[in-house]
Amino acid sequence: MKLKDELKTKGFQNEYQEAYLNVLFTASWLKSTAQRRFKPYDLSHEQYNVLRILRGSHPQCMQVKDITGRMVDRSSNTTRIIDKLVAKGWAIRKINPDNRREMQVSLTREGLDLLEVLDQEMENMPKMALTPEEARTLSLLLDKVRDSEY
Repeated sequence: MKLKDELKTKGFQNEYQEAYLNVLFTASWLKSTAQRRFKPYDLSHEQYNVLRILRGSHPQCMQVKDITGRMVDRSSNTTRIIDKLVAKGWAIRKINPDNRREMQVSLTREGLDLLEVLDQEMENMPKMALTPEEARTLSLLLDKVRDSEY
């Protein structure tokens, strides 16, 4: 459906405004679609992001600041997210023996197992009605947007 129909508007000031609103609207739509997949696991989008980051360094531990630096939404409260993952048994947290002010976080076996299930869930998500080449082009265009002086 066209964005103007989704937003029930007659039009936009210019192509840039339409593109800007379309990116925001589509990001929200994609996040909601993924969130429906996560709901049966009592998992938020942000928690999923942290689990994936931790898997990337597994079996090594990560510092909280490094996790935050890799998050999609860097304004998220990383410590609170990690607290929830630890409470659910998907991650463990320990004090860095080299610097007692730093916490190190790693995945548990349960966290790895959950990610394997979620990998299947994400694989079964609709492919956004894009060909692989269109998806690559979209990613390149979005990278270009972030490289601009906004």
